[in-house]
Amino acid sequence: MASHLSLALSHLLRSPFFLLLSLSLLTYLVVRALRVTGNSRRAIVAASPPGTTGLPLIGETPAFLAANHSGRGVYDFVRARHLRYGECFKTNILGRTHVFVSSIVAVRTLLGHESPDFSKRYIRSITELVGDQSLLCASHEQHKFIRRHISCLFKLDSMDSTVRKFDELVIHTLRGWEQKDTVLVLSDAMKITFNAICKMLISTEDEHELEILRNDVSEVSEAMLALPLKFPGTRFYRGLKARRRIMNTLRKMIDLRKRGSECHEDFLQGLVRDESHGNEPLTDDQILDNILTLIIAGQVTTASSIAWMVKYLDENQEVQEKLRALHLELAFTNSLSPLGSEVLNVMPYALKIVKETLRMATIVSWFPRVALKDSEIGGLRIQKGWIVNVNARSIHYDPVVYDDPVKFNPSRFDDDSKPYSFLAFGTGGRICVGMNLAKAMMLVFLHRLVTTYRWRVTDSDSSLQKGAMFPMLRSGCPITVSRVVVEAKLP
Repeated sequence: MASHLSLALSHLLRSPFFLLLSLSLLTYLVVRALRVTGNSRRAIVAASPPGTTGLPLIGETPAFLAANHSGRGVYDFVRARHLRYGECFKTNILGRTHVFVSSIVAVRTLLGHESPDFSKRYIRSITELVGDQSLLCASHEQHKFIRRHISCLFKLDSMDSTVRKFDELVIHTLRGWEQKDTVLVLSDAMKITFNAICKMLISTEDEHELEILRNDVSEVSEAMLALPLKFPGTRFYRGLKARRRIMNTLRKMIDLRKRGSECHEDFLQGLVRDESHGNEPLTDDQILDNILTLIIAGQVTTASSIAWMVKYLDENQEVQEKLRALHLELAFTNSLSPLGSEVLNVMPYALKIVKETLRMATIVSWFPRVALKDSEIGGLRIQKGWIVNVNARSIHYDPVVYDDPVKFNPSRFDDDSKPYSFLAFGTGGRICVGMNLAKAMMLVFLHRLVTTYRWRVTDSDSSLQKGAMFPMLRSGCPITVSRVVVEAKLP
């Protein structure tokens, strides 16, 4: 019986019918596998962010640089693609694939939770100019170490003397405005913020030394979005030379402090003292890179915000008059001279004006992270090595997040904003370490200005300075002023 079954099975296996059946089954399996592979490939393509990487090698770099050298500013490049592709798109800038995202989910993933799949990464020109030991560029663990040393400087009690110095400079500056036909707010704001920051960091007050340092810092700032070409005459080359001069100046200061030839109560002295007290110190390179970073961040971003604030208040006279009434009353009933860090707690309406200015101006338009491995954000595939930028400006102007976002409305901050929606200083573990100092400086300037003068902007053009890292008014915000007349109160 078994032999008959074996013989029958042998005939069946050799029969044309079985061969045809086997071939059909094999064909079906191959076709199914190809379909699965094809569907997988289509799924991967569908999951990749929309957009174009432009021309071979150069990508969309020409369009990026063209926007940066126009009066609309570098963000115009991002805005155009956001309108075309939506809240997530990819492009290629300076040889790297960049993805721009503008969803709350992306903010929470990239900034809020400090995902181990991503790390901070700026474009090469910025990294070379501020230094790879800067807080802006440091890796996750290195960032935490550096931040621990630096954050003590920005505690409210520590920064109080800096705010008072800034107040002194503001009063002195405003005193001279009445004799001028026109005042350039941005120019004066740049000078007083720079002087206050340098006093806080390195105790430099000599006008000649400050002028030299200010010019070099300006060269560095202006080169941040330039092509990284190290040829004489290029903006990037001039920026690198200015950085070297700044580093040489700061190195001499460090040497004098370490030898005990000089001693000041400032940020630099605190870092040198950490080393002498046996704490794990920052290296000299870490100190140098971060002092330069703090000078640039403390001066340019704050001064630019002040100029925008003055412009917005000129365009919204009812807000300006409401603020003036509140602050004249505050000045009459409280001893507020000199102003210190307490301004953060006693000027609630002014603080809303500061926040609304920062939302609308969005001085830092996006926050970059680099993908450390293949990953996914909001269902879209991100390849290892891609730069993912959180598009803060788009979120600040999203009508779903902010009602009537183009209207200057400080009262929108009467209520708590949605989580991860206010990104003027970033959010999460890398939130701006100087956030409170910047807000305090803006409040001090605002209080002194609104209680001293009424003003009108004489050039309302919102065009931006060409080639600037941050959105700075090309006009400089020119104003004419008239002194506020305060009527004496009857007893």
